[in-house]
Amino acid sequence: MSTQPQQPEPVPEGAVTEPEQERDLPAPDAVEAGGAGGEGPGPDAAGGPALDETAADEQAAALAELDDRWRRARADLENLRKRHARELERERAAERARTAAALLPVIDNLELALSHAEADPGSIVEGVRAIHGQAVDTLARLGYERHGETGVPFDPALHEVVGVIEDPEAEPGTVVQVLRPGYGDTGNQLRPVAVAVAKRE
Repeated sequence: MSTQPQQPEPVPEGAVTEPEQERDLPAPDAVEAGGAGGEGPGPDAAGGPALDETAADEQAAALAELDDRWRRARADLENLRKRHARELERERAAERARTAAALLPVIDNLELALSHAEADPGSIVEGVRAIHGQAVDTLARLGYERHGETGVPFDPALHEVVGVIEDPEAEPGTVVQVLRPGYGDTGNQLRPVAVAVAKRE
């Protein structure tokens, strides 16, 4: 028996042969179906990865909660504003009522003095003087004390200069005449004192 390797049989002239390399290649359809890696479509395939529906629902719920909280806060702020406006108006009405009630005794005494004026005309002066004192006391209780002093230095916070008088015995800038009393102090002044101050030639 011969140990010589067998030589391939010669191919008849004109016969068509299939190359050995092409026999081992996969079919074109298989390449298209499996992709470059043979493991299905990659992440860059058309459409991308599907959206996580659970995460989307949680995000929508969080947005809805924030919107609800914002609307409630806005409603609470509006209610607070309206309540504050009502309380402020009530306080103003109460303060007006307290002021009017403080003036009622003054009006009562004026009416009483007028009713006695015909019977005793001389008594009207004393009655008006008493009522004037009562009115001044009422303003003081309301926080507006009367000021009408002379001989004091001019204070622009309390006084209003309406005239200048030559007075050699008074220091320049001193109040020598009160033309109209004032009521209230610095920071809580109802009306300044109208005064004339002294000057020297």
